[in-house]
Amino acid sequence: MHPFGDTITDTDIRALFNAAHGWEARYKELIRLAKQLPALPPEHRIEANAIHGCESQAWLLSEQDEKGVWQFHCDSDARIVKGLMAVVLAALSNKTAADIATFDMEAYFEELQLLNHLSPSRGNGLWAVVEAIKHRCQR
Repeated sequence: MHPFGDTITDTDIRALFNAAHGWEARYKELIRLAKQLPALPPEHRIEANAIHGCESQAWLLSEQDEKGVWQFHCDSDARIVKGLMAVVLAALSNKTAADIATFDMEAYFEELQLLNHLSPSRGNGLWAVVEAIKHRCQR
């Protein structure tokens, strides 16, 4: 099951961010996405699910179905991080490991104009989420 209930794709995120003019509007979209992303239950907020490299606390759950399609569920104690996670989930959930490995995250983030406005530590945290997902798919 997709963490948003309904599937939100990278195409949907691109449309949202292309319609949002300026960083403040994009920031508001990130906060809105964070509110839509369900919280992980406390029993999943454990060290085994922790994403390291984020300043904030962050967790990742993953599952692969019988067709090889991956679903990811992320949560964070910081709203902006949770919104950034939603952007990543939209791009990488509902894909196979091969699709995830070949998805151009750098171009995606560039198109959304995200990295220019994030602090270096936030940017590193965003990449830590991407790397954690890719690592899970390689197991």
